[in-house]
Amino acid sequence: MRILIVEDQRDMSAMMADRIERAGFVADRVCTLRDALEAIRTYDYPIVLLDRRLPDGDAVGALPDIRRFQPSIRILVVSALRALDDKIEGLDAGADDYLTKPFDADELLARMRASLRRPGAAPLPLIAVGSLSFDPNTREAFVGDRPLTLQRRETLLLETLMRRAERVVGYQTVIEEIYGFEEDVLIDAVRMLASRLRQRLKDENANVELISARGVGYMIRRRR
Repeated sequence: MRILIVEDQRDMSAMMADRIERAGFVADRVCTLRDALEAIRTYDYPIVLLDRRLPDGDAVGALPDIRRFQPSIRILVVSALRALDDKIEGLDAGADDYLTKPFDADELLARMRASLRRPGAAPLPLIAVGSLSFDPNTREAFVGDRPLTLQRRETLLLETLMRRAERVVGYQTVIEEIYGFEEDVLIDAVRMLASRLRQRLKDENANVELISARGVGYMIRRRR
């Protein structure tokens, strides 16, 4: 799951991205409203973390455009503007939540989870292929009733393929779902990741096949 961070302070942006990625998400970072709107037009984000004071304007003014591009996106404003009037302005303009700086990273994650649970958020149903299941809400995978422990990017690859089970998922889609758009990724890194995940599924007798479509991408399906 990709999360968009719109923050022009590099240290703050890096801290937020690190904490979010350790929680199992992919974090894309931009520092202007222009880049934020371009990212939202290009990728599907369940939630955006939005600073207000950006080099090209107050982000509150861009909330209608964000909603127009992605009506179901959850908008969490993260700002040093902490007066009551500032909070009311942001919420009335369309933000789902408003968190003031400084903040605790655990509170940020808790507010993200709460926003994703609210009515109108993108649904996060349990995904199952054979005896393998994945819960996008908790970021946990299971083989039958047994937890399947995976590294962060293995989990992201598993989710990407399970959401499109029985279909070949192209390399570009895999890269976009697993890596932030600031990262330079080699196909060999994706192949090594897929190989590790395939072995983990085999070791756990998950009753699924992770198939390589040579030169195209990957597919996961129930073992035949």
